[in-house]
Amino acid sequence: MNELSLATKNFSDKSLIGQGKFGEVYKGLLHDGMLVAIKKRPGNPSQDFLDEVRYLSSIQHRNLVTLLGCCQENDVQILVYEYIPNGSVSFHLYGAGQVSQEKLEFKHRLSIALGAAKGLAHLHSLTPRLIHKDFKTANVLVDENFIAKVADAGLRNFLGRFDFAGSSSQVAGDETFLAPEVSEFRRFSDKSDVYSFGIFLLELASGQEARALLSSDHQNPIEWVQNLEDSGSISSIIDKRLGNSYTREGMDELIELIVHCVNPSSERRPAMTYVVTELDRILEKEMSLTTIMGEGTPVVTLGSKLFMASK
Repeated sequence: MNELSLATKNFSDKSLIGQGKFGEVYKGLLHDGMLVAIKKRPGNPSQDFLDEVRYLSSIQHRNLVTLLGCCQENDVQILVYEYIPNGSVSFHLYGAGQVSQEKLEFKHRLSIALGAAKGLAHLHSLTPRLIHKDFKTANVLVDENFIAKVADAGLRNFLGRFDFAGSSSQVAGDETFLAPEVSEFRRFSDKSDVYSFGIFLLELASGQEARALLSSDHQNPIEWVQNLEDSGSISSIIDKRLGNSYTREGMDELIELIVHCVNPSSERRPAMTYVVTELDRILEKEMSLTTIMGEGTPVVTLGSKLFMASK
């Protein structure tokens, strides 16, 4: 506790960087020079807590935020994570500032989606499989190279019976990402994570919060998207900041994947391994069909026209 207190200047307000379901989040500098994110909440010491941290900290993957350790002292429970410098994807899409719009053209968004999908797929591949249960855009962070890292994997396990505790606004904001079977029966599975991932893809494509898009008249995302497709107005939800940096084919395939992921029937949703394969394919095709010329002006080129474009 002394080390973490020193790392955060005695948990000062200047070190406070957020408030999450687990509690207050502080940025800290350990004595060995490592930057960390420290999550702190009141809690009695528990062996279950230590066992859970031991298990979760053993899970290592390029696209997952690493849990480094924990501390239980003075009726406080603390989780220590690696610090991810560029914050959440939600901040870059619709947060205050949006400091990195140039990093979020269509190919960058596909790359972030692919990284996040790989992180989730890894959790689902574990034995026993680990269900995230709280996947959302705010829980996808990007590092200094804009590599996506999924945060808070397994955090709901710590919250136990306080699964849905928190401020009403927090719960309301998260509701959009919950699959129908979770909202109704609290039945979490790998397929409920897939549904949440589909909503994340919708936010990536639109650049907006899904709850703003899905008004009370359109609670079912799949019907809403299909209605837009049928009326030929699907382009109305695509983020205007994308300009012409994407191919119509690539966007159509992404929308198709979103529809697949948010199917009301959990059995009809794809596995995350399929989502990874599809995003990889869409990104690869998008990279081959678009080239950047001049001052970042995207030019769509097809097939043999690639050779003509350079003349």
